[in-house]
Amino acid sequence: MLSYFEASLAKLSIHRVGNKQLNEGLVLSDHPVSLTDELLPKLLMQYFLSPFEKVNEVYRFYHPNGELSLNELYYFSKSLFDDGAEFHELSKQVSKHLYDASNHPKIKPGEVYVVHFENVQLEGELHEAIGIFKSETKETYLKVYPEKDAFKVDYEEEAINIHKLDKGCLILNTDTAEGFKVLAVDQTNRQQEAVYWKDDFLQVRIRNDEFNQTSNYLDVYKHFVTEKLDEAFVMEKADKIDLLNRSLNYFKENEMFEQDQFNEVVLGNPAAVSLFKDYKEAFETEFDSPLGNSFEISGQAVKKKAASYKSILKLDKNFHIYVHGKREWLEKGFDEEKRMNFYKLFYEQES
Repeated sequence: MLSYFEASLAKLSIHRVGNKQLNEGLVLSDHPVSLTDELLPKLLMQYFLSPFEKVNEVYRFYHPNGELSLNELYYFSKSLFDDGAEFHELSKQVSKHLYDASNHPKIKPGEVYVVHFENVQLEGELHEAIGIFKSETKETYLKVYPEKDAFKVDYEEEAINIHKLDKGCLILNTDTAEGFKVLAVDQTNRQQEAVYWKDDFLQVRIRNDEFNQTSNYLDVYKHFVTEKLDEAFVMEKADKIDLLNRSLNYFKENEMFEQDQFNEVVLGNPAAVSLFKDYKEAFETEFDSPLGNSFEISGQAVKKKAASYKSILKLDKNFHIYVHGKREWLEKGFDEEKRMNFYKLFYEQES
């Protein structure tokens, strides 16, 4: 998780990038921004960095042919961090690269901010960082201020809301040989035209550490239980909830994940184990993201994913049953006289 209470904004350059396919053009400024106002850097820091405070996924640069230096942003960043490249000229190269990547008719034009930060904290360590941000969405603001014995109302169009960053990335000067540590956000939309930010412009993929391994495994297992098992087994909703609860308990109670142990403790059924093995391998192939058969479990990832593991049986609009364990104490039946389904619950004490 990122923190910026010790960070400072060292340099800032702004350019405007249009849609290349629509011939909207690229406007490059001649010099960086002079930050003489004391309040402005603080507002910019909030605008640029606050969206990253809740970002957990850490990415790395890569290139499809495996030659990391061919990734443009990796090359630009390394030239600044290691070789002291001139910052404003680097910001122009970054903007030109973004313009070349803006090749979908629905990509919106906008201002691009290239920022040099100092003392950005990630995972308990302070780092020098490069920030690249794009503002696409403009809003209208009202301004009310006193004038003589009354108040006056005015407005400003095409203004930027500092609480709504559209797109951004942070490149931290660490783990150079592995592709740096990179954080990325894209809050405008999730349609096809939006993938250009991470896929075409940044060319990043998730760092395969314990947080992402744990998070990805829980996601894959959840989709397997909720979507895939029905193809091979007849299962009640309570049985699916029980499988999800058992998997979550496994991750909460163990420090290391072991695939064979997980299969025995959670899945149990050999046919389900085989089906999950195929499902897991298909995910690893499609997303080029190996989950591994043994890894350290991230408690932070488990806590984050636990909220998405629903353990509720919703019965019409009248009742919700929360199932946290003891599947054998829950029985389902059908009342012939009332022609209705029912659940029978067993318990030891009431609280």
